[in-house]
Amino acid sequence: MAMAPSAARRAADGTRRRTSASVVLRSVLEHGPVARSTIARLTGLSPASVTDHCAQLGALGLIREAATPRQSKGAGRPHIPVDLDACRFVVGAVHVAVPYTTVALLDLRGRVIAERRLGHGGSTEPGRVLGNAADGLGALLAAAGDRTALGIGVAAGGWVDRDAGIMVEHGLLGWRDVAVREVIGAHTGLPVQVDGHARALVNGERLFGRARGSRSALHLFVGNVVDAAFATHDEVHHGPRSQAGSIAHLPLEGGTEPCDCGRTGCLQVELSERTLCRRARELGVVSTANPMHVVRAAADGDPIAVRLLVERARMVGRVVRLLLDVLNPETVVITEAGVMYRDDCLGAVREAVGERAALVVPSSFPDSVLAVAGGSVALDVLYRDPLSASAISGVPAGPN
Repeated sequence: MAMAPSAARRAADGTRRRTSASVVLRSVLEHGPVARSTIARLTGLSPASVTDHCAQLGALGLIREAATPRQSKGAGRPHIPVDLDACRFVVGAVHVAVPYTTVALLDLRGRVIAERRLGHGGSTEPGRVLGNAADGLGALLAAAGDRTALGIGVAAGGWVDRDAGIMVEHGLLGWRDVAVREVIGAHTGLPVQVDGHARALVNGERLFGRARGSRSALHLFVGNVVDAAFATHDEVHHGPRSQAGSIAHLPLEGGTEPCDCGRTGCLQVELSERTLCRRARELGVVSTANPMHVVRAAADGDPIAVRLLVERARMVGRVVRLLLDVLNPETVVITEAGVMYRDDCLGAVREAVGERAALVVPSSFPDSVLAVAGGSVALDVLYRDPLSASAISGVPAGPN
């Protein structure tokens, strides 16, 4: 049945209002403290519309007037800039990795204000892992004073169906069709959003990192799981059932590692942290499965550790070159242990990429990347529809 014209108009007006509120909040994020007149100039919205949206965003507790007014150049009252209110609200973050889960709280600027790492304790049974994550978040929130949680973002590798809130498949964890949103929501009573960590991080880079302002961005995540995400014109490509970015079984020329799929040289098995650490153990560099111990050994001058990391970075660069040829983004962000901490590894990637090397940058969040991944899932939703915060704050969202 077709929607009645009046209902259609109300729906369209509500969509425009939410879109305009999003544009205003993003402008405050990027430029704040910023005068309302400057927001109007930057966004193309009318001064009256900007004033209205700032009033509503202020009532919701998302922005506030800055303490020091800016004197106008001419006569009249000084311009009082607005800025994000980063002290009132937080979002919860969960990142499920192969060896452990990270839980954290982030403010509205994507800054980590509390973080804990929860080991799986030998069991990756989904209900246990997700229940522990919810309990860990609860402990962080209990210690957060009077800050209010707007929601929770959950990120993980593997195949994550964002719309359904389901972990469809994570081979390394042994998870299939896990109702992540439902489980975390039932434990916490908060709104829960779920997405793959590469897509989450490309959103984090667009909002808070080096990809801000880029018309298109590629993010490559190289951990135990290897996957990618591509964003263009402020939208991340998900594809049907959010399967976009699955590159684990792309063939890597010259690869020698056998893969569980039956082939040899698949991208994930060649580049994974498991493979890096196994090779480092075989060569006597480390005795653990922690890739940061390899990075630490390289920092201490171990030439074998340096070689392992640089060789891995060179292979990452070959992958980036291939993805650049296919997608042609303005910015490429790499989350990989060596690239994030070592100039020689970043240099090896750029050398393999060739003439477009300047497009390649390391993650903006080297010391908090997993926490930011989870938090960015929730923060992306907030910045796309800030009026949805009314459900938590209790302030009416206005006409829609």
